[in-house]
Amino acid sequence: MSAIHTTRIERLKRLEQLLPREVSSVDSAPDGARLLAILGDAYTAKSDTARLRKLQRDLDELVTDGRIEAVNPGGKPLRYRRLTDNVNDDPPVLQYALQQVRDLIAEYVPLRQLDRFWQRVLTEVEGPVLDRTRLRIVPDTLRLQPVELHPKVLSAAIEALAKGRALDITYRNAEDLCAPVRIHPQALLQRGPIPYLFALKNDEDAPVRLYALHRMVRAEVASDTPARAAAGFDLDQAIARGQADFGQGELIDLELRVRGYLATVLAACPLAPGQWFEDEPEGSMFDLRVSARVPSTGQLLRWLLGAGDNLEVLSPPDLRHVVAVQAGKMAAIYSDPSGASDAV
Repeated sequence: MSAIHTTRIERLKRLEQLLPREVSSVDSAPDGARLLAILGDAYTAKSDTARLRKLQRDLDELVTDGRIEAVNPGGKPLRYRRLTDNVNDDPPVLQYALQQVRDLIAEYVPLRQLDRFWQRVLTEVEGPVLDRTRLRIVPDTLRLQPVELHPKVLSAAIEALAKGRALDITYRNAEDLCAPVRIHPQALLQRGPIPYLFALKNDEDAPVRLYALHRMVRAEVASDTPARAAAGFDLDQAIARGQADFGQGELIDLELRVRGYLATVLAACPLAPGQWFEDEPEGSMFDLRVSARVPSTGQLLRWLLGAGDNLEVLSPPDLRHVVAVQAGKMAAIYSDPSGASDAV
């Protein structure tokens, strides 16, 4: 086998393995320009146009072989996903696996998408690089124990999503009242210790609601009823908008003063893209002044309150007021060292 032919086979394998198996939306699948930026060392030519043509020929061959497909046929630019899960045992396996990791690093690290990177390393990289015995991802907050679920409910929810079917459930609301309802599942979400279903209710076209699985007393797949797709629903966008925190996540311009460990954390891990910060004047009680545009959600409020006296909200004024009121209520609880602050 010629060296040129061997090089092309390895290049095709790299290209195929770089593509995700599942995509949450068309825009999340890479196009030719993105793939060329990641695999630049594999495509040498006299011009960028020639390099892109070379890449496109490889993509066309993988499509013809049934190994990948365009997720937006006829679209411009075309975007691709992988169809196969073939394990390639050709030596050297380790070097090939490490090249996969390097390709994924080139794709996700510049975008600060480490969660997506680790997920694909664990589920898609072939070979002895990292597995669940050598990689763990843990939260930086107290981890509550998962809720108790009916196994048949979880099974039915997954089956309904997999088959694209409606789901008939009996749902217990916050007032402990049960009622039957038909929902049309769109996606599953594990939020902290509780799994939820994004779903349309009955004949509604909107909104997409969140249903806690532990509140489902009964769940059966409606085998004769396809699930209706919610127009424009995208799981990543729903999370980014704060919908996973039971709100639409209206964007606000947040301005804070921070100190201590929080100053170190926010300097390295921004609240949002475009975060801006500067040193506080000498003599200030705080170290940094931080500004960022973020969704206004319950999650944000809980984070602000959890920072204690390492943080001061400067704006928006209504959020500053909410934090001040909550801090005052907390202070009142602890005003009596004996713990009898509610005694009259």
